[in-house]
Amino acid sequence: MDPQLGTEISAGLGAVAGLALAAGGCAYAALWPASRIFGTSFIAPRNPGELALTFDDGPNPAWTPRLLDVLATYGVRATFFMVGNHAASEPALVRRIVAAGHLIGNHSWSHPNLALISSRRVEQELVRTSDTLQQIAGKPVRLFRPPFGARRPIVLRTARALGMTPVLWNAMTSDWSNPSADSIAAHLIRSIDRAERSGSAANVVLHDGSHLDRAAYRGPSVNAVSQLAKRYKFTHRFVTLDEWT
Repeated sequence: MDPQLGTEISAGLGAVAGLALAAGGCAYAALWPASRIFGTSFIAPRNPGELALTFDDGPNPAWTPRLLDVLATYGVRATFFMVGNHAASEPALVRRIVAAGHLIGNHSWSHPNLALISSRRVEQELVRTSDTLQQIAGKPVRLFRPPFGARRPIVLRTARALGMTPVLWNAMTSDWSNPSADSIAAHLIRSIDRAERSGSAANVVLHDGSHLDRAAYRGPSVNAVSQLAKRYKFTHRFVTLDEWT
């Protein structure tokens, strides 16, 4: 092989590897909950024995009411991060959630990947959702969770400028695609117990709706909540996120 050609090939491979590493680093910074490369977000305090149930992508007219019934049965209050256009379609359900003592938060208007859209649209997504939720619930929204956990510095700055604390999680599973409540609960139990051993509270994510399909089946998620409530009702204190932030 021509030595010059070999050098050029090596340089090219090195550049490709560098780009792949950079892309991987950006993805980690934008999506991984524990990453602080693009700025800090709240996850959970050093309060072992406390547990926050949080729900994304609702409200859903079929499954959110069933979830509310389960939470009421066990006397558990939770935090609901709502997609703005779903909330606008279900104002009575939003008010029912608030009246039951649950907390609501901003999950954007249409659930885009906020790490990939323009700064102007980021602001529009967050402002429209906060304004809508405040008009329905009669109180300002103080918490924000980015869809997919995707963020970059402008996303976090915009949320804070609107008076919201960005919140991620330390216990999650793919309940949106898992048909087994037992599997969902078992995965989350492992995460909750791991947080306990590390001296941390558990901030759990489940889904009461879907940003893709409003008719999505959420029975396994609701049933998994019942299992978690039964398991931890005597060992943990269930909280809403405003008790931590």
